[in-house]
Amino acid sequence: GINAEYGEVAQAIKGMHLRKAQKYLKDVVGKKQIIPMRRFMGGVGRHAQTKAFNTSGSLGAWPKKSATIVLDLLKNAESNAEVKGLEVDSLVVEYIQVNRAPQMRRRTYRAHGRNNPYMSSPSHIEMILTETESVVAKEDDDAPKKKSKKKEARARARKGAE
Repeated sequence: GINAEYGEVAQAIKGMHLRKAQKYLKDVVGKKQIIPMRRFMGGVGRHAQTKAFNTSGSLGAWPKKSATIVLDLLKNAESNAEVKGLEVDSLVVEYIQVNRAPQMRRRTYRAHGRNNPYMSSPSHIEMILTETESVVAKEDDDAPKKKSKKKEARARARKGAE
């Protein structure tokens, strides 16, 4: 049900910058980008948009409800960060987890005076955003790059041929 879709949406935005995740989820709602279905994929259709991701079977979907709710959570986390005085543009979704919550019961009425359970499957969604440096400069090491013995031998052979 919905639980599985929340998990897929969560996995899709894990490790993303806040702004990038928000844009991605807005695109998912508008069917511009897709959520790859990696784990819960029974009966999920195949779509060309999934080729952008490294997944097997090109299975994906646009879970509108899950995406909008996670988007609202990101918005909430953003305003929490503003209140705490963090730099909003440098926030990254470091940790996100979806768990099942206790089911809530209703009933649906059936023929011949019977009734059946009509359960909802709510979720607990937990996420942690951390502040990171926007651009990490790569250190220039003077140490030579490691070469495999095969490549070294090939380089020697080329020098000998010249």
